[in-house]
Amino acid sequence: VRGSFSGIGAELGIRNDRLVIIAPLKSTPASQSGLEPGDFIATINGSSTEGISIDKAVSIIRGPEGTQVTLGIVRKGWDKARDFKITRAPIIAPTLDYELREGDIGYIHIHSFNANLNSLFYRAAMDLLDRRVRGIVLDLRNDPGGYLDVSVDMAGWFLKRDTLVVKEIGRDGMSQDFKAFGNELLAKMPVVVLVNQGSASASEILAGTLRDNRGIRIIGEQSFGKGTVQELQTLKDGSTMKITIAKWVLPSGQVLEGAGLKPDIEIKRTEDDVTNKKDPQLDKALETLREEIRKSREL
Repeated sequence: VRGSFSGIGAELGIRNDRLVIIAPLKSTPASQSGLEPGDFIATINGSSTEGISIDKAVSIIRGPEGTQVTLGIVRKGWDKARDFKITRAPIIAPTLDYELREGDIGYIHIHSFNANLNSLFYRAAMDLLDRRVRGIVLDLRNDPGGYLDVSVDMAGWFLKRDTLVVKEIGRDGMSQDFKAFGNELLAKMPVVVLVNQGSASASEILAGTLRDNRGIRIIGEQSFGKGTVQELQTLKDGSTMKITIAKWVLPSGQVLEGAGLKPDIEIKRTEDDVTNKKDPQLDKALETLREEIRKSREL
């Protein structure tokens, strides 16, 4: 979440008591080796991961730059596990890419809700608005999340002030409302959102609140479903500990943990699509956004 770390460049999680890749980060050893969201890690360097904790798995997968780790991967559609030999490297977490599509559509891909996002999103949004875009595709695929307050800040671009973004309910039942308090510059802009299995945590909050509050359509695949609140606590020896303290609930009342977001328009992206550099999810998002722009004109 600080924007840089060392390793293979993947967010890990536990699903159905199995170690899983939530999202490989862009341009990292994990993504370059072909790891995908939803891949289960059956073995690490030949040893079974059954019953392994996240901390233990991370401690084994991490290592000196230039050394290798072998992950035995199980993927839906495969009849057996396959080994991926990955060379470790320093990781700079990607944050945001954007471009103009089809002359008047802004495409913004957020890779992480890290400490750098606010300033980078501001520059991207201002540039696209100066170029008079008429709609935005917000791509949150393979975004494992990050800081809650950054997600709330992002919502402030798309929602009116004082709109409920998300509710945090603690272990003791006490709740805290997080409301939009931004510039509202994109509050009337037609928007569609892309998610997949690698969309988790803060990215699910942003996608979910935009749908709940504005009816913005979500396209792609069901998201991961990580809806717990965590804090980093610094210990006396300088180490840090991540502690789960609460859960997130969307304005509709939906609890994100475990369930994730079901897209309004479900579109799969296959291995063949990736190999052939095809993106039917983005194609559908652009088509859907054109419909939204046309409707806004008629209004």
